[in-house]
Amino acid sequence: MVQASALPRNETGIETVVGILKQRFGDLLQTGTSIREQHGHTTTWIQNQSPDAVVFPHSTDEVAEIVKTCAAHKVPVIPFGTGTSLEGHVNAPAGGISMDLTQMNRILSVHAEDLDCVVQPGVTREDLNIHLRDQGLFFPIDPGANASLGGMAATRASGTNAVRYGTMKDNILSLEAVMPDGQIIRTGQRAKKSSAGYDLTRLLIGAEGTLGIITEITLRLQGIPEAISSARCSFPTVDAACRAVMMTIQFGIPVARIELLDERSVSAANAYSKLDLPETPLLLLEFHGSDAGVVEQAETFGQIAEEFGGTDFAATTSTEERNKLWQARHDMYWASLQLRPGASGISTDVCVPISRLAECVTAAQDKAAELNLLAPIVGHVGDGNFHTLLLIDMENADEVANAETFVGWLNDLAISMDGTCTGEHGIGQGKKPYLEKELGAATQYMAMIKAALDPDNIMNPGKILPG
Repeated sequence: MVQASALPRNETGIETVVGILKQRFGDLLQTGTSIREQHGHTTTWIQNQSPDAVVFPHSTDEVAEIVKTCAAHKVPVIPFGTGTSLEGHVNAPAGGISMDLTQMNRILSVHAEDLDCVVQPGVTREDLNIHLRDQGLFFPIDPGANASLGGMAATRASGTNAVRYGTMKDNILSLEAVMPDGQIIRTGQRAKKSSAGYDLTRLLIGAEGTLGIITEITLRLQGIPEAISSARCSFPTVDAACRAVMMTIQFGIPVARIELLDERSVSAANAYSKLDLPETPLLLLEFHGSDAGVVEQAETFGQIAEEFGGTDFAATTSTEERNKLWQARHDMYWASLQLRPGASGISTDVCVPISRLAECVTAAQDKAAELNLLAPIVGHVGDGNFHTLLLIDMENADEVANAETFVGWLNDLAISMDGTCTGEHGIGQGKKPYLEKELGAATQYMAMIKAALDPDNIMNPGKILPG
């Protein structure tokens, strides 16, 4: 377990705020040990730092009331969605109040003619898409977990569709948020573009709750494509697969998804999802468009793949077959755990320019082998982003040390390649040491913004910024 730094606690303020909120919210404020631990960080190897209480607001006004109470007594407040983040985002290093937003889960409006909708932060991406399906619409951002849209906005999430549809920052028109003083603001309207003032929407997206708490999100939507085709193709090496990806992007083929599984990941998928794929590096692709268009796109990719030694190429428009492949991709975390039963899965991600992708993935495989680590790799390779899942015996100090060495080395390697230490997981606590390496003096200006908006450092303290 990686130790997370603790911050000074305001014991008197915390006791006072818990008492005030308990009187105001009754059973919607909980202080039991189990629920507090569930709202600390539990999904990876960072030490759990539990809040002192968990409160469940139902409205923006209640969020503002809670924040004002915490601000008056200088008590930390940590927003919580579904708890699927991977870098310690929901830990409470200075104690304080975890604000669980799961009960703010209403879809407030859908404007089908404008291709947008307004939702509360506790709505999950799957629930939204079920709601939209009958209107011929969908929301394209799909991290593997069924995350809340508020959490996805706060961490600037993306997923398998990012190569065509972008990330959360590209799919949010405006936000409503409660700021550190309890003031409710709206960062924009529903217009598709605006040049009015500072872009506070983008400032709050990816701020991980350190600048404010998101209480409403206006999202861009997409029409469900006329036709969807999926394809798969095996390759002799990861390098060959990555080079096929580069040429596919350079040719301008409008792929919606293009995912890499290395040979260990394919083996895991075969066992877990009952597939019979060749156990060599694999690309999974999806094409959106007209009936003729998706066929043409798949055929063009097949020709590119053949140049790089691609084999067993197969494309399908069958919904059942497509869903089977993509469900296997989304189940890769659980599938990979079966490669080493009893091990903990430590997930890390980086993103590099696509021209450096093959080099970076191959180097990551070599480094894992050098450190004797079992580390299957999957990636959203159409935009240069990949994930490594380290399968670790947390009771083995040498393995844990080697895993820490690998994660640090991989972050540094990506930065040295003009990439980033995180393509979509965020900084949180786990990647704080690498932000300044990546962005240099820019982090000083981030700290100035944080200090100006949140002078008492009550909004999710101890995250993103060094120190």
